[in-house]
Amino acid sequence: MQKYRSKVEYDGRHYVGWQRQDNGPSIQAAVEEAILNFCGEQVEVIAAGRTDSGVHALGMTTHFTLLNNNHDPATVRKAINFHLGSQPIKIIETEIVPDSFHARFSAIERRYLYRILNRQSPPTLDSGRVWHVPRKLDIAEMQEAAEMLIGEHDFSSFRAKDCQAASPIKTLNVIKVIKNGDEIHIIAHARSFLHRQIRNIVGSLKLVGEGKWDPDDIKRILLAKNRAKAGPTAPADGLYFLEVIY
Repeated sequence: MQKYRSKVEYDGRHYVGWQRQDNGPSIQAAVEEAILNFCGEQVEVIAAGRTDSGVHALGMTTHFTLLNNNHDPATVRKAINFHLGSQPIKIIETEIVPDSFHARFSAIERRYLYRILNRQSPPTLDSGRVWHVPRKLDIAEMQEAAEMLIGEHDFSSFRAKDCQAASPIKTLNVIKVIKNGDEIHIIAHARSFLHRQIRNIVGSLKLVGEGKWDPDDIKRILLAKNRAKAGPTAPADGLYFLEVIY
């Protein structure tokens, strides 16, 4: 047997998310089917995170084990990509790892990017890949608000109703609000996140950027531990799973 680690890039617009589900196509199912078509083995591909419907990835780390250990990593990568065909899913890197490696449980930090297109005109090439916000946002105010979320907190105010995490307490290592041309990038790093935590935070930071809330309101919302006090959930379009640190 041979265990492989692969980095996967995908456009999540037409999928129900990473995890295999009965209500539509998933990234996991597409990759597993490509492996089956390549080598005849039915495997489970485990990912570092389970992105929601419409969420994208630039570097989702996965692992899987093949019974046949004669396949070198380059062959595995090329074969899976071949069998994925025109689907917007590609294996970027593949390497052999020890049996002790686990894409999810070995991770020490997960990194996400959220893209806001902050201009009057809607996107053309990036439709479905950014959140279009035509009203000019104050980046300095958004960054000041975001800094109040750094560290260990009870993030109940930014937790989805259907979140299955055992505890709402998470540690946000990094959150930055950066200007990039017509876009505003929000970058967040943590060991793990609550369900829709980043999108709920982004929805609240947008209200700060629009001047509807002050930065101090984010601290008040955090301490309230009440989802109803926070802003709306930002759309999936702008969210990207960037990378995993092991």
